[in-house]
Amino acid sequence: MTISIWRYSHLALAISSFFLLILASVTGIILAFEPVSANLQPYRVKHFDELRLAETLPVLRTAYPGITELSVNSQGFVQIKGSDDEGQELTAYVDPRNGRVLGKPVPQSAFFQWVTALHRSLFLHETGRFFIGLTSFLLLLITISGTILLIQRQRGVRRFFSRIAKDDSAQYYHVVLGRLSLIPIILIALSGTYLSLVRFELIDVSKHSPEVDFDAIKSAPLRKTSEFEIFKTTKLSAVESIAFPFSTDVEDYYTLKLKTAEIAVNQVTGEVLARADYPKAVSFTNLSLDLHTGRANSIWAIVLAVASVNILVFIYTGFAITLKRRSSRTKNKFTAEESKFVILVGSENGSTFRFAKAIHNQLLKAGEKSFISEMNNYGAFPKAAHLIVVTATYGLGDPPTSAAKFKAMIEEYPQQQSIHYSVLGFGSKAYPEFCKFAYDVNYLLSAQAWALSATDIHTVNDKSPQEFSLWAEAWSQQSGVQVTVAPECYSGYAGKMEKLQTRSNYPETTLPGESFTVSLKMRKRLPVKSGDLMAIYPLNDHRERLYSIGVIDGEIRLNVKLHEGGIGSSFLRQLKAGQMLKARIIVNKHFHFPKGAPEVLMISNGTGIAPFLGMINENSKHKPCHLYCGFREHASYERYRAYLDDSKAQSKLLSLYPAFSRETTKQYVSDLIERDADFIANLLKRGGVIMICGSLAMLKDVMDILEGICQSQTGKGISFYQSHNQVLTDCY
Repeated sequence: MTISIWRYSHLALAISSFFLLILASVTGIILAFEPVSANLQPYRVKHFDELRLAETLPVLRTAYPGITELSVNSQGFVQIKGSDDEGQELTAYVDPRNGRVLGKPVPQSAFFQWVTALHRSLFLHETGRFFIGLTSFLLLLITISGTILLIQRQRGVRRFFSRIAKDDSAQYYHVVLGRLSLIPIILIALSGTYLSLVRFELIDVSKHSPEVDFDAIKSAPLRKTSEFEIFKTTKLSAVESIAFPFSTDVEDYYTLKLKTAEIAVNQVTGEVLARADYPKAVSFTNLSLDLHTGRANSIWAIVLAVASVNILVFIYTGFAITLKRRSSRTKNKFTAEESKFVILVGSENGSTFRFAKAIHNQLLKAGEKSFISEMNNYGAFPKAAHLIVVTATYGLGDPPTSAAKFKAMIEEYPQQQSIHYSVLGFGSKAYPEFCKFAYDVNYLLSAQAWALSATDIHTVNDKSPQEFSLWAEAWSQQSGVQVTVAPECYSGYAGKMEKLQTRSNYPETTLPGESFTVSLKMRKRLPVKSGDLMAIYPLNDHRERLYSIGVIDGEIRLNVKLHEGGIGSSFLRQLKAGQMLKARIIVNKHFHFPKGAPEVLMISNGTGIAPFLGMINENSKHKPCHLYCGFREHASYERYRAYLDDSKAQSKLLSLYPAFSRETTKQYVSDLIERDADFIANLLKRGGVIMICGSLAMLKDVMDILEGICQSQTGKGISFYQSHNQVLTDCY
């Protein structure tokens, strides 16, 4: 009776999905050759899987100063977007090791687009997608029922691959091809079903951007991009895209979109500002796409084509297939219970681990048994002779997240033997609570009966290799195991510059966190317009700083926020009237004043106002122009009030709406946008253009609000207006 049920089920499923299975299989065979063709392109470099961001990003930033985005596709091709030395828009595949252009991306052919649409939706949009998803699920059921029938036929799992007598050609090939194609077909069915569930939002794959605490962003210590710990530990193959900061403002940061998370990275210190891990469903979706399309591997794509051919054979002969699985993990070479040396690390963003791992690796090379873990994993260490605590301090002297439980754990697990301890603290003297948590830990250990001090507490300011070396030398003398650290090396940069003369630097005094305005005179007529970018190299090396510029009365205007320790803002702040400046002008055509638009609305925060001032000055035809601008306090706004009031009097500026975030009544520019939702929606309906300039954080808030306005009042998403050049952005 059981066999009959499975046989009838198998037949019913096959008959019910007969037509769609044929259509999906035929189109699947054709589409399998697209990734094969793509992978044959010479755009993937050797040893790609070994490359890390620390060695590739500095090279690409030097080769393409105007780079705004980097992306890595499923074939491992590295694509960059930005502008070249002439300011022209640049989109190309490059060699990430040296920046050499390998080719230009080309759109999918019309034929493959047509076949893809047929395969996904039968040209019936969502209705067609439902039927294709149902077909995938039916294929899965056919495979399960067919596998059970095959097990029954072979009289058990153990005999699944035993010899089959060739008594009937149709049945023979049905069974033989079914066994050979079992795994590929089950993966096709599973991944197709899963992707359909994702398409209809039955599985949540929403990605949330990390929430950055801008008040906690540090502007020191200044580190080279190649020294960023997150870049050292992240492989290029793990990246989906990277958005580069366009300015030196510390509130502008790198945005790393990995396959498993989105990470905001401080462009000055390399600190991970925030991280938003994607749901596990996102990883499963990417895996399903790889398995279903073969996009990442030509061999697998060919296997999928063969499996699709076999599905047609199964339809003809009467059958289908079954399953697959895998998993893996790594850990310390030695356990905590057997190790002589125990290294505990307290780190909020992982950067401190670089120094701790250097100690750990040298101990292992010296033949010692070493164990490394987070401070929260403190426990009993029965064979430990040395305990090394390497920790940073978080906030106002608080423990990092990975060390939050340490004080409670040390009371719970007193060691049974004497252990020599040494505490190494990491921090920055720019903050009043420099290494406070490290001092707390050192005091806590000194109070334990089993703990013997091997060295005095050592601290490392701004991750200084030299200061780390001082601790290594002292500890090595006490332990008898040599630990050494070599200081980093630096390289220079050379590039062609334009000479500009400083006309004024206002106000005369500026405190960190405040902004100032620099006016520069061009010694010769340059093809520069408001909205273009100016690149400077304040230390005459590879470190480039970009600023959006406004052009007023033949002079370049910059609005810059002074950051304590910021090399770009500090360099510009010290410029005196008459002093010469070498800089490079980068044409930014997509952000010039839209003269063909019937109406223009400009949105900025303090550092993004400079190009808008120039564009307002440029508005000689009195086009309706509105400015929404955000400042910290009225004092920052007073610098521009007279100019803006005069522009209104001349009808170059129709309306002006400032917001102040640090006054008694806090208000952000996003609040103004929400308030004037009706006006903004009508402006877009009339064909008006919205321009946004400033920080990426401000852009994110404003775009979220604009999306809601567009959806609720125009019935179209913000992407519609972006594609029609009605929403222009230049944020960094």
